[in-house]
Amino acid sequence: MEVRAEIVRLELAQTFVISREAQDFADVVHVTLVHDGVEGRGEAAPIDRYGETAASAKAFVERHAALVGDDPFALEEIGSRLAAEPGERAAKAALDAALHDLQGKLLGVPVNRLLGLPRDGPPTSWTVWLGDPDDMARRAAQVSGRFRRLKLKLGGGDGLDVERVRAVRGVTELPLQVDVNEWWSLDEAVEAATELASLGVEYVEQPLSAAHPGGPELRRRSPLPIYVDEDCHTLDDVARCAELAHGITIKLAKSGGIREAIRMVHAARALGLGVMLGCMVESGLGIAAGCVVAPLCDHVDLDGNLLLARDPAPGPVFSDGVQRASEGVGLGCG
Repeated sequence: MEVRAEIVRLELAQTFVISREAQDFADVVHVTLVHDGVEGRGEAAPIDRYGETAASAKAFVERHAALVGDDPFALEEIGSRLAAEPGERAAKAALDAALHDLQGKLLGVPVNRLLGLPRDGPPTSWTVWLGDPDDMARRAAQVSGRFRRLKLKLGGGDGLDVERVRAVRGVTELPLQVDVNEWWSLDEAVEAATELASLGVEYVEQPLSAAHPGGPELRRRSPLPIYVDEDCHTLDDVARCAELAHGITIKLAKSGGIREAIRMVHAARALGLGVMLGCMVESGLGIAAGCVVAPLCDHVDLDGNLLLARDPAPGPVFSDGVQRASEGVGLGCG
C-alpha cells in the first residue's frame, strides 16, 4: 500500500481558550492510503499535552509506513504492529481511520454499516471556551437555539468558575457540563461540585490533575458524576479509572483510533462507567471518524470542525444538534 502524509493548518473562527492555553489554529496531519487505486483517508490531531506535534505525527507515519502492509482488512495485525511502537497515538488514529475509510470504499458502504453501528448518536455539546462570566454567558446565548447542550470550559484560577456557570445558566436552560482541564484542587472540586449541582450541571470533566491521589476521595464525595479525560487514554487505563470517576472521556487522538475506542467503550460498560466521546480541533475528516463511535456513547462532544473558519475536509452533517457521519462510502469525506 502507498502511504502519504501531509500537515494541514486549521484556522479557527475565534481564539479558543482553556485553562492551559489559547489557540488561533491547529495543525493536523492528513494521511492517505492507496490500495488498488482506491484512497482511504484519516486525520491525526496531535495533543501537545502528551508531547505530540503535527511534525512528530507525520514523521511517525512516514517512518512506519511499512507496518501497514498490503492487506487493508488485516486490522488486528496492523494494530498490533503499530501498538508495539511507543507513543504517537494521534498518528495511529489517522492510520486506523484511513484503513476504515479504505475498507468502506472498497466494499462500497459507510464505515458505520461496515461495523454494524447506527448512524445517529447523542447530540453534540457546543464548547463555550474560557472567558469572564458575562462573556461566556453572551456566547452561550448566541448558540442556544442551534445546540441542545453546552460544555463550559472552566479553570480560570480566579475564583470565578461557579460564577461563570451561574451567568450561563442565567441565559439558557440547556443541559450543561463543565470541563476543568485539571485545574482544581481536591477541596475546590468538592466545594464547586456542590454549588454546580444546584445550577443543574450534569457532570464535571477532569477537575483534578491526572493521577491526582485525591481522585478516589473526590469520586466518593462529589454530588455530581466525575468524568476523566487526561487520566484515560487507552483500554489499559479504563479499569483504573473506575476507582477515580463515574465515567471516562474517549478521544480517538488519545486512544489510537476507532478500533481501540470501541474496545474502551465495552470495557467501560462492563465496569458500570458512563462514556463521553470528545475531540480536539479537527476537520470534518477527524470528526467523521468520531461519528462512527458516537452511537455507543452517553455523551458526545464533537464540535471541533464547527469551530473552524473553513473546513478543508467536510463530510459530517450537523442537524438538530447531532453530528452524523455522511451517508457516503467510507468516512464520507471524499
